[in-house]
Amino acid sequence: MRELTLNTGINIPIIGSGTNTFGKVDHQYMGEINGDTTEILSAIEVGYRHFDTAIAYRNEAVVGKAIKESGLPREAFFITSKIPGKPEYTNSERSVMEAVEFSLANLGTEYLDLYLIHHPWENLEEMVIVWHVLERYVDQGKIKAIGVSNFDKKQLAYLLAGARIKPAVNQIESHPGKWNHEIIDFSLQNDVFPEAWGPLTRVSPEAKEQLSQIGQAYGKSWAQVILRYQIEKEVIVIPKSHHLTRQKENLAIFDFSLTEQERNMIGQL
Repeated sequence: MRELTLNTGINIPIIGSGTNTFGKVDHQYMGEINGDTTEILSAIEVGYRHFDTAIAYRNEAVVGKAIKESGLPREAFFITSKIPGKPEYTNSERSVMEAVEFSLANLGTEYLDLYLIHHPWENLEEMVIVWHVLERYVDQGKIKAIGVSNFDKKQLAYLLAGARIKPAVNQIESHPGKWNHEIIDFSLQNDVFPEAWGPLTRVSPEAKEQLSQIGQAYGKSWAQVILRYQIEKEVIVIPKSHHLTRQKENLAIFDFSLTEQERNMIGQL
């Protein structure tokens, strides 16, 4: 597995697994939590070590349970979680601290590899105040790196100006329906790695046809071509699948490279 070195000096696998429907009835985002670890364990079996969860997903405990069930040491994994950008979690220093401790307890871990502000809100100054609380957790070693999610250029620039510890990651929507090239480029220019959520979503039939044609030359699927395109741009990807075969396929993207012409074509989708 290829890794990138974050600006805090720790390494992150460039491919992780999303988990927002794992451990839930019928794999529905708002489904009841059933504690099923099947998908996470199969992902671990085929080589995933990077898992992305969030307080809002309600399944941090399921991720923590699966990691324990795997029998592998905690340090073998890179775990990301997120604090919601909602007043009940951000309106005071105590609220922020309670959120972090909640995530640590649910995941059953003494530290988080990466902790993100899940969504921005209108009060930019308030976001910086929340950030300063998270910085103290980095100082304590309870969080190895901190970052943001769904921040646009203005929001990220404001945080960069007020941060003592620079954001390590900006997790953003990026897929053929909305590549978000501008915020990806701005993040990279500021030593913040972009990370794509939903990297295989919103792919039109026409786009799938074009991507499949590119993939034929390499014996790869349209989905593998998308993931390869993104990691070649230094974008971390967190695809999600409940199926073992597709979990394997999403990792099998390190044995080919796209041409410049192919990258240009994909970037226009």
